[in-house]
Amino acid sequence: MKGSYCLIINLKKNTKIKIGKRLGFINFKKGTYVYVGSAMNCLESRVKRHLSNNKKKHWHVDYLLLNENSKIEKVYTKESSEKLECKIAKKIIKNQESIANFGCSDCKCQSHLIYFKNSKLANRKVSSVLNSFD
Repeated sequence: MKGSYCLIINLKKNTKIKIGKRLGFINFKKGTYVYVGSAMNCLESRVKRHLSNNKKKHWHVDYLLLNENSKIEKVYTKESSEKLECKIAKKIIKNQESIANFGCSDCKCQSHLIYFKNSKLANRKVSSVLNSFD
């Protein structure tokens, strides 16, 4: 299955995390983050990898997910033969804070990691945006 996904990630306290070489240290606020990605080969395998703690740090999100203060709360997927990752991120990011340049080194987006004060707002926004692509 090909498509895009959104990870709802809870960060239980303010945390400073080194994100790769280019982004360096970032101060993350306690709250909920939505990470938008795509997997045009095997969506199931990509999501399974993100849920695992046994992985090398390859993508920006790996650094966040391997931190002891973060936990994936929910995963949303959107099956599609078209890469919708950037379109989804741009819709979710409207009127929200984001972490500049996170997860988007291969595109021109502002960010693929969006901050929400709580998970209820994040889940509502993601669900609404993904449904808009039906």
